Amino acid sequence: MSIQTRKERERAERERLIVTAARELAESEGWDAVTTRRLAAEIEYSQPVLYSHFKGKDAIMAAVAVQGCADLAAELRTARTAAKGERGALAAVGEAYTSFGRRRPALYDAMFTYRVDLPFATPEAPEPLQQAFGELRTAVEPFAGEGDDPGLLTETYWAGLHGLVTLMRSGRLPEWAHQRRLELLTGHFTAGV
Repeated sequence: MSIQTRKERERAERERLIVTAARELAESEGWDAVTTRRLAAEIEYSQPVLYSHFKGKDAIMAAVAVQGCADLAAELRTARTAAKGERGALAAVGEAYTSFGRRRPALYDAMFTYRVDLPFATPEAPEPLQQAFGELRTAVEPFAGEGDDPGLLTETYWAGLHGLVTLMRSGRLPEWAHQRRLELLTGHFTAGV
């Protein structure tokens, strides 16, 4: 192994360590607890080492968001492919999405609530973002009517799911009606098809 290869591997490992530490700290204490000083102490590297990998907290949050989208895409794919029929797939994807957002609130916030420097809804979006959206789109597309833009229809379904997650987490919607809300959303998206 060349020195250059070893250095690249070590750099990638440090970057992974920083992202993992930020994600774990955010999940346990919230994003306000994630500072470069705190991360440097957590991973036992100096702040300049962190800055050699990321410009600051926003860049770290963006890296966490990309990683989270990869996790979400995998969960959505598993739910969709295990379901029976197109309606079942849409319902399973909705359940998986809202479950993810409720189980991983800090990660979800980095992905979809806080402003991060990532291109969304463009060809330049990182592959994990495209994969997560692609899983939603695959579940929604069979219900696109004539003249419907499948991308816009998927964004609308996603917005509905995001609203449910956000409003339940903030206490504005009661938990007890979550399943019924998902059934209504799925039912209206699949009506007439």
